Amino acid sequence: MINETYRTDISTDTATELASVARTSLGDTLRSVIYFTPSSFDVIYLRQGLYDSPDAARPDKQQLVELERVGFAEVPIRTTTAERGDGLSIGPYEFTIRFHDDGFVIRVLQDDAGVILTADSMDVNAFEDAAIAIRRLLSSE
Repeated sequence: MINETYRTDISTDTATELASVARTSLGDTLRSVIYFTPSSFDVIYLRQGLYDSPDAARPDKQQLVELERVGFAEVPIRTTTAERGDGLSIGPYEFTIRFHDDGFVIRVLQDDAGVILTADSMDVNAFEDAAIAIRRLLSSE
């Protein structure tokens, strides 16, 4: 399934749970689930028919992961903005959604781990359910 050369330290159980909660929340619109850290990533779910294997998806997904890793550097800015205490705060960071012509990229960060979901066009409210469940799983790892 996943080439050992590219493995992060995510457990098989957590990877399975992440794919399961994403699939439950987003259904058939879910295209992929990628677990990533500041230095590595794993493709833990691919919808059938998109790529021949997770390894075949890695070049495309690596570009996506590199873009989304900027979120780890944003933590001090997000924390400061969320804790201003002047009534102007927009609250703590929850997740990021990037809108594209034919779908979405969703990034969820928790400490030094993150998950990227790609999905076809759909109702954006389902993303909150997925993000909440993913943050819970990442917090408990």
